[in-house]
Amino acid sequence: MKEPINLLSKFDLFSEHWSPKVVAEMNDYQFKLVKLKGSFIRHDHKDTDEVFIVIEGSMSIELSDTTVNLNQGEMLVVPRGELHRPFAAEECKVLLVEPRGVVNTGDVDSEQTAVNDVWI
Repeated sequence: MKEPINLLSKFDLFSEHWSPKVVAEMNDYQFKLVKLKGSFIRHDHKDTDEVFIVIEGSMSIELSDTTVNLNQGEMLVVPRGELHRPFAAEECKVLLVEPRGVVNTGDVDSEQTAVNDVWI
């Protein structure tokens, strides 16, 4: 890719929550945009860390022993195998960085499990 990707304009292309959309790849990693609102299920990713970067808004991630609050411009790396539950009182726009093929709910099959590898 030799054109810049405008993350904010990409967020305008979808409205659903908890359904990550791929905007770029680097080696085996994908950059995914997701809108969060409400509460997600508690889950983990046994084989990979997961990066949450808040582009707009604020969110929290409940971990096994603490809750981390993230605001615009902040990020958190959730280590592999760490149970976590993201949530946001108001809509929050987030960039996820994770290996290709990672399912948003880990090994948990849920109504919140999104179709994987959807590009915008």
